[in-house]
Amino acid sequence: MFKQIQYRLLISYLIVLSIILGGFAIAVRVVFVRSLTAQVFEKLTALGAGAALSIEIDNGKLKIENDGSTQSLIIQKQALQWFDARGQELARQGKSVMTLPFSSHQMLQVQEGQPQIQGVTLPVLDGDHLGNGKQLVGYVRASQSLEEVQDTLYRLDWGLGGGVGFALLLSGLGGIWLTRQAMQPIEQSFQRLQQFTADASHELRNPLMVAKSNAAVALKYSEGMREADAEKFKAIASATQQMTKLTEDLLLLARSDRFPEHYWEKIDLSNLLHDLVKLYKPKAIDRSLQFTAKIPSSLQVIGDEIQLFRLLSNLIDNAFHYTPILGKVTIQAIQHGAQIEISVEDTGVGIASEHLKQVFDRFWRADQSRTHWEGGSGLGLAIAQSIAKLHGGQISVVSQLEQGSRFTVRLPTTR
Repeated sequence: MFKQIQYRLLISYLIVLSIILGGFAIAVRVVFVRSLTAQVFEKLTALGAGAALSIEIDNGKLKIENDGSTQSLIIQKQALQWFDARGQELARQGKSVMTLPFSSHQMLQVQEGQPQIQGVTLPVLDGDHLGNGKQLVGYVRASQSLEEVQDTLYRLDWGLGGGVGFALLLSGLGGIWLTRQAMQPIEQSFQRLQQFTADASHELRNPLMVAKSNAAVALKYSEGMREADAEKFKAIASATQQMTKLTEDLLLLARSDRFPEHYWEKIDLSNLLHDLVKLYKPKAIDRSLQFTAKIPSSLQVIGDEIQLFRLLSNLIDNAFHYTPILGKVTIQAIQHGAQIEISVEDTGVGIASEHLKQVFDRFWRADQSRTHWEGGSGLGLAIAQSIAKLHGGQISVVSQLEQGSRFTVRLPTTR
C-alpha cells in the first residue's frame, strides 16, 4: 500500500516538474526565436538600405553599380535583387536568391524549403535616398538563408531537451529519497496502529469467550430461569458472537501483510471452489436461492489456501446476504493466460454508482444497499481485498441498484 502511495507521489511530483520545466523551455525558445528573427530582419534591412545606394538614373533608365561584393554575399549566404518601379527584376547578386514572386506590398517574405530563405523588400526613392517623399524609382530585396538559424535552433532544442531530461532524472532520484523520507513516519504510525489493533483484538478474545461460554451454560440450564432473563442471556450470547467475529476480523486485517510467502504452496483452485459450492449449497436451499457454478478443472495458483478460502467465502457470503429469496447467485471461473478470473454474481439489491469506490472500505455500509446484513462486521470485503492484494491480485465490482452486483477476483497463477 505504502509503495503505491510513494510511486503516486513520485509520479505526480515528476509530472508537475516536467510541466514547469517544459513551460520554461518553451518560453526560452520563443524568446530566442524572436531575438534571432529580429536580428536577421535588422541585418537584411541594413543590407538592403546599402544596396539601394547603388541604383542610379542614367537617361531615364536605372543603372546598378556593381561594387564587387558578390563573394561576401555568398559567404554569408545572402543575396540581393534589384527591381524597377513595375516590379521587373533588373539584377541579382549572391546564391541565396528568393524565387518567390516580387510583391511591393510585403516587406517581409519567407520562402519555405530546405533551407528556408527570408527576404526583406525596401523601396528606392529618387535613386539616392530612402524616404523624404521623393519619387519611387525601384525596389531592392535582400535575402538570407536561414540554415544557420535553423542549426542554432536545432542545437538549442537539443540543449533544452537534454537539460530538461537530465533535470528530471536528477529530480526523480531525489524524489525517490524524499518520498521515502516522507512516507517513513506515516508507515511507522500505521504499523503501530496495526500492532495496537492486533494486540487489542487478541486480548479481547478471552473475556468474550468467557462471556459467551457463561451465556451458553445459562441458556443450557434455563429451567428455573424467568423468560425475560432467558431473552437477556440470548441477547448477551448474540452480542458476544458478533464481537468475537469482529475481533477475529480485525486481527486478520492487522496481520494480513505478515503471512510469510515461503509457506505458500500450489493450490488446486478448482477443488477449492467445488468445496465452497458444496458448503454453501444447503444455505442456498434454506434461503430459496438458485446457486450455480461454472468451474473448469486444473485451475492452480500459488498462495495460502486458508486465506483464499476466506477471500472467496466472504464474497459468497456477501452475495447471499444481499440477494432476496428466489434470487440467483452464480460463481464462474476462467483462466486468461497467467491470470485466473473468478466472478461472484448475484441478483440482489445492488450498490449505487456513487458508492462503488467505498465498498472495500472497513466498516462501510450504504444507507440503502447495506441494510440487509444482520450480524456482519462490515469487514468482509475489506478482508477479501487485503487477501487478494497479498496474493498479487485485485478485486473489482460492477453493480446497479435493484439489478445485482458482480465481484471479480483476478489472481496470478505464478509469483
